[in-house]
This record gives sequence, C-alpha cells and structure tokens, in this order.
Amino acid sequence: MLPELKLAPLRYVLAILDSGGFHAAAKQLHRSQPAISMAVRDLEERLGQPIFEKGGGKALLTPFGRWCEPRFRELVAHHDRVCRDALAIARQQRGRVDIAAVPSVASRLMPALLAGFLEAYPGIDISLQDGHSERVNEMVLKGEVELGITSLWLPDDTLRFDALLHDDIGVVCRDDHPLAQKDALHWRALKPYTLIRNGTSRLLEGSPAAELLAHSTLYISNMISLTAMLEAGIGVTTLPRLAFQEEHQRLRFIPLATPHLERRIGVLRRARQSLSPAADAMYGYLMAQLEGSHR
Repeated sequence: MLPELKLAPLRYVLAILDSGGFHAAAKQLHRSQPAISMAVRDLEERLGQPIFEKGGGKALLTPFGRWCEPRFRELVAHHDRVCRDALAIARQQRGRVDIAAVPSVASRLMPALLAGFLEAYPGIDISLQDGHSERVNEMVLKGEVELGITSLWLPDDTLRFDALLHDDIGVVCRDDHPLAQKDALHWRALKPYTLIRNGTSRLLEGSPAAELLAHSTLYISNMISLTAMLEAGIGVTTLPRLAFQEEHQRLRFIPLATPHLERRIGVLRRARQSLSPAADAMYGYLMAQLEGSHR
C-alpha cells in the first residue's frame, strides 16, 4: 500500500532548502522548530529513507532527498495551481458557459447582454450557438449547453423554464401593401392575402387566427428567404416583434390586436441539476437584466 503523503511536510522540506535551514524555515512558516523537525522525520519514516543528512548542523540533502526535491516542488506547484483554479471557478472569476438561443434573441438581445456580462465577469469564456426553438430544447436536454434562451417551450419534467419576457406577435408586410399603414390589425384583415407561414406561425394555433393557417399553402422556415419573399411582395406573414428585422426598410410590422398573441421567452435549463459556477453567474445575470421585461 502506498504511503499517504501530506502536503504540509513537503512544504516544510522545500522551505528548509529555500531558507537555508530548519531554524530559518520555522521562523518563515511561523512554526516551532521541533514541529518542523518532527514533520520531516514522519515524512522520512513514511518513505523509508532519510531526506536530510544527519548531523553537521546544515540542511544537506541525501541522494534520495535530491531525487525527491524536484518532485516535491512539482507536486506542491500542481496542488496550488489546482487550488487557485478551483477557487477562481467557484468564485465565478474563471470558467466557461455554453448557451444556445433562438436566432431573434441571439441577434437582437444577446450582443448587449453579453457585453454587459463580460464587463462584470471578464474571466468567463462564453460560447453562443443559435438554432430554432426545438434545437435549443434538444441541446439543453443532451447537455450540449447548460442554458437555452428560447420560446415555444413545451412542458417537460426534465427541464426547467423561467420566463423572462413577452414578445408580441404582429403582421409583417411590404411598405406598399394595403395593410402597411394600419396601426393594428384584426386577424380577419389578413384573410384576403397570401399568408406565408414560418417557424413561429404555430403561435396562432388554438386562437381564432388559426383559421388563417388552414388556408396557407406557403411555408418558409429560413428568415433570409422569408424576408426576400416579403420584400418581393409575395404575401404577408406573422412574426414576434423581436424576430422582425428592422433594418429592412421596405418592411413594416403591424401589431396583431385581435387576438392579442405573444410568445414567452425565457431561460431553459435541466431540472434538478446544478449549474456550473460560470453558468450560474450567467443565469443570475440574465434573470436580473430581463425578468419582467416586455416588448
């Protein structure tokens, strides 16, 4: 059975060598010289060989002691590195957090949020991936990311969802469309026009506006392609406000007043499982910045 090497005696040996003797090491370590000597003797007994030459009044290493010295230094240095790293991670001074977010949140909200977080926690690395809501849900479930910022979340006992903000649903059309100058719309106003469904159109399900989905024959999931179709005047679509790309000057967003629909955006994490210190810092930051927000 291997002897258990305590770290303190190894430090004593190194202090004796670095300070020039047992007396100087005891003074440096604020220990009594007999205590230092006893700890070294116990270490030698555990190893079965003397580390220091006996007599002479000087701290001279035996051949075995010369073999031990660099290895003691390596072991103490490794211990201290691990300890410093563990403390830094535990205190949220270092670490890494993996996040996934739906594209509208990744592009509209995350830049400012991440800039603020990095200022508050400069030692934490961040990996941000985007994907549709089902993909974000899957990444959290599989442990590919610790946190997901998503919508269209379905209840699951293995997941925990904390709602942060509400994102109103509206109608998007080209600026010369007959609906473009309206301040708000009733869903029936969309009936004469081609409705382009997209990944968020399911938000209409279960509402009176669901009738529109039944008569829609065009579905586009990619936002770039959807925007191109709208700018070409092909039809209209419904989108959450955050998903509406305001930089497209030819497009207009008109709130859907009847029925009033919204998607909930929140933080998704695995239930009954602790977050890493870095992810816990991000979770707390997001909750503080976004909880109760409305668009």
